[in-house]
Amino acid sequence: MAALKAFERAYGTLKARMDAGAATSAEASAQAPVKRPNATPATKPSATPATKPATTPSMMPVLLMVSGGSDSTALAYWAKDAQMRGLLGPVAIFHFNHQLRGNDSDGDERFVRALAEALDFPFFGATKDIAAISEQSGENLEAAARHERYRAALEALERFCAQQDVPLASARIFTAHTADDRLENFFMRSIVGTGPGGFRSMAYEQGILFRPFLDCTRQELRGAIENLAAQSAIAEDETMQSAETENVDVEDKTAQNLAPLPIIRDAEGNLWREDTSNEETERLRAYVRHEIIPRAQARNPRLHETLIRTMNLIGDEDDYLDGLANTLLQDCTRNLNGDPLGAKAEGFILLPEFGKAVLPLQRRAVHRALKYLLGEEERIDTASVEKVLAAFAEKRPLSGYTNNIQGNLAVSANKRGVRVEPMVLYRKRRKSSRQEGQAKETSQLRGKDQSRGDQ
Repeated sequence: MAALKAFERAYGTLKARMDAGAATSAEASAQAPVKRPNATPATKPSATPATKPATTPSMMPVLLMVSGGSDSTALAYWAKDAQMRGLLGPVAIFHFNHQLRGNDSDGDERFVRALAEALDFPFFGATKDIAAISEQSGENLEAAARHERYRAALEALERFCAQQDVPLASARIFTAHTADDRLENFFMRSIVGTGPGGFRSMAYEQGILFRPFLDCTRQELRGAIENLAAQSAIAEDETMQSAETENVDVEDKTAQNLAPLPIIRDAEGNLWREDTSNEETERLRAYVRHEIIPRAQARNPRLHETLIRTMNLIGDEDDYLDGLANTLLQDCTRNLNGDPLGAKAEGFILLPEFGKAVLPLQRRAVHRALKYLLGEEERIDTASVEKVLAAFAEKRPLSGYTNNIQGNLAVSANKRGVRVEPMVLYRKRRKSSRQEGQAKETSQLRGKDQSRGDQ
């Protein structure tokens, strides 16, 4: 198969990131074990591993999130080629039907099913009425869709790992986010604001998520699919001509791997599916994509290259500060049961010493701790972080402070630290505390009455 530049770049990203992960694992295994929480939070559900896969890419199960659009369709073809090269092991495709576009949504699912079958990948699908879920939960459509999609993807990954008889900790989810997505996020966050590290836009790795296409543009990936389709057509013609010349059955020639990857088209003959809602510029992402970025590119034709370099520089700084924030978490944060904070925590306690840290690291540490509780895919509100930090005054916990934040979490403080926990646990604890107080008061009153009687 002819080398496709975008695909080759993604192979480079995969190798570089996985080699770095293997080096980190080897270094960690050579050291004496210490009891520390892992710095990489997991995505919900709690069964998701907090550690990086302990296997090489050629052994690691990979679940591809495929919508049927050009980017994720390219991801499927790229993964098959990577598997054929021995760079990836077991691969499956996951598709989520949001039921937001009627027959078009069902058409997307049919296309992705056909793609999985053609590439000989197991297919996992899920369907949810996102509009109804959004209305019930009060979340906007995009947030509700993201939560349900990733939750279903993790469930699919668990089933895939069970089929492969491998631990979940060895698996990854690959998404098809591109350089265009990074640029769009960069400008969107410039408009609406962002928290620590937000201007790195997207990381190549995020928990168990991996994004091999972050250095590739959408146009490059579409060109790659069209290139593959052209190669497939040429190979098919050559196979037919060879079969006629040598009087050999066409199926026998195909079995000899004379043809490249099988290419799928939808009922209208399209190489990928188009979501017409992406053209509606009243949505912020579409507005940025169609209005802001073209104007910025007119001023700087190398906008992708320039901003990717900028975002990667921001990412390097962000990683360093995150390392300091993770150390702060290890030293000054505990799970509700007193253990070091980990990915399966129901809540956490910020110890009094946490209040002595510098504010930028406090923000990052609280942001990370909330990710442990709410999931890697959850967008942590700046207001939630600030409400937690408001529980400290003059570098010590502010006794009596209470508040509530996103995810129905309660924040409370006393001299022993600042506690963040689900509201149901907070209320249960408060009720138990009141009952104990009442019982103690009753006991004291009875003691006084008895004392008077003895007199």
